[in-house]
Amino acid sequence: MKKSRFIWMLAMMMVFALCLPTYAWAGWDDPVKPGWKEGQVKRGWIQSKIQHMTLEEKIGQLFIVHAYGKTPTDPSFEDMNVNHNRGGKNFKEIIEKYHIGGVIYFNWSQNIGTPLDAEQVNSLSNGLQEIAMDQRMPIPMFISTDQEGGIVQRVTSPATVFPGNMALGATRSTQNATKSAAIMGTELQSLGINMNFAPVADVNVNPANPVIGVRSFGEDPALVSDMTVAQVNAYQNKDVIATAKHFPGHGDTAVDSHYGLPIINHDLETLHQVDLQPFKAAIDAGIDAIMTAHIVVPALDDSGLPATLSKPILTGVLREELGYNGLIITDSLGMSGANVVEPEQVPVKAFKAGADILLNPPNVGRAYNAMLEAVKSGDISRKRLNQSVYRILKAKMKRGLFHQPETNAGAIENVGTEEHLAVADEIANQSITLVKNENNVLPLKDNQELLVTGPSSAGPELVSDLLNKKGLNAEKVTTNTSPTKAQIDQAVAKAQEADKVIVTTYTANTNRPQQQLVNAIRATGKPVIVAAIRNPYDLMVFPKVDAYLATYGYRDVSIEALARVLTGEVNPTGKLPVTIPDLYDFGSGMSY
Repeated sequence: MKKSRFIWMLAMMMVFALCLPTYAWAGWDDPVKPGWKEGQVKRGWIQSKIQHMTLEEKIGQLFIVHAYGKTPTDPSFEDMNVNHNRGGKNFKEIIEKYHIGGVIYFNWSQNIGTPLDAEQVNSLSNGLQEIAMDQRMPIPMFISTDQEGGIVQRVTSPATVFPGNMALGATRSTQNATKSAAIMGTELQSLGINMNFAPVADVNVNPANPVIGVRSFGEDPALVSDMTVAQVNAYQNKDVIATAKHFPGHGDTAVDSHYGLPIINHDLETLHQVDLQPFKAAIDAGIDAIMTAHIVVPALDDSGLPATLSKPILTGVLREELGYNGLIITDSLGMSGANVVEPEQVPVKAFKAGADILLNPPNVGRAYNAMLEAVKSGDISRKRLNQSVYRILKAKMKRGLFHQPETNAGAIENVGTEEHLAVADEIANQSITLVKNENNVLPLKDNQELLVTGPSSAGPELVSDLLNKKGLNAEKVTTNTSPTKAQIDQAVAKAQEADKVIVTTYTANTNRPQQQLVNAIRATGKPVIVAAIRNPYDLMVFPKVDAYLATYGYRDVSIEALARVLTGEVNPTGKLPVTIPDLYDFGSGMSY
């Protein structure tokens, strides 16, 4: 009798177990148990999940993609008559069809508005997590964006807008780097964004670099390493995945990998002493993710393939030589620098090279199917696939996403607080660098007639308005990015009536019409003050101007700090984080 009862009970237990969802009988419970340390990874728990995932679900986890819309169910971009071919689905449809592991937010795809609507972004993020956790195999999503500070940031006002990396480098303060990343991390988390493609760990040693420039902390590997580590720690202390980019180093190129294929001709010694040093430091600091560069580095791989597609670089150098075990993420696979093989083979080639996450392929459906076919055919082994899926799930667990995938709507109160904004202003004040000040032409005096001119991209209107609000008399003449002859003539005529002229420039070292504007005003004999609003190298082409300042960025926070320095309200303390060739050394900078 007892034996029969036991058999009956055992049979009922088996029936009950079979009726449970797959994730329940596989142990799909809360991975963070009472008594477990925050972020502690349960290896067996992850392996159990992988064991019960379908091949299609595993492939999906490899992709971070974008879609148009302010909500998960906004019309697909075909319905919006947007001329792109990226799968033709809104967020919800992409998640359900391709089981994707994450999304990336952009301003142009309408995910994040300008100005920011914090409630909308928080709601979008929570909606995406809810959809992901409602699938057969509920796995929370990476929700990512590019929030570097400075010229590259998707989350803008009324959130806290920070000066960029080179501005931080000019302050020489790792404390400033920590503060900025901690605040950006807090505000990203408040919006439900858990992965940031920052910091930039490239060492910018080329004044002609069109894609990095002020996105770098500077030209000194030790400075870049220290700042990178400070920001990595600050982001990850806020449970935002930090991503050092662009491996193995994008700092010495005159080609933009969005539009071409740069070649870095550094020898091995230079690569190890300069380019790789910040990535080594980030690895030692426990960086969660590293992004690849679409650059050719012959000293590391003479095949002609960009690093994103290079097994000698991603597996040989990054994994084996540097001992990195975290996530390897490609830069956007839609960029020209990645497309040197057949389009459908780009994601396959990148994965075989060593990448774990395939970022933003031009067409998610084609990329997904190419990866699926590569695994089914044996071109990619299931063991290799499982390795990447393990790293992905590990990162999601480490940052608490399984425990709490959604963000409380009330968290948006942390966005753009007075305290945060004050920190950004103070960092901007410390960053402005006075490189030259002949005859003490600065600070400006109240009884002077001023002209502010320059391309609209360099903010002459804002500079003029700020000076007038401070009681000065400043007129403005705005030009195109490449000033026309008529605009130059107008500025010269106004300059002849002024006591001093302030010219705001925007990468003038590569823009001949801007150089002509500055030289034409100099010919009037009036004192000329140039404020370089982006790259600090503009002085190379008009070295005899009376005064020269660098702001390292065109965001309002930097231009407002510039106005405070021009008037003497703030005494400049910034130091050049780069060399201005043949003129001023790394570390140059004056005070009043």
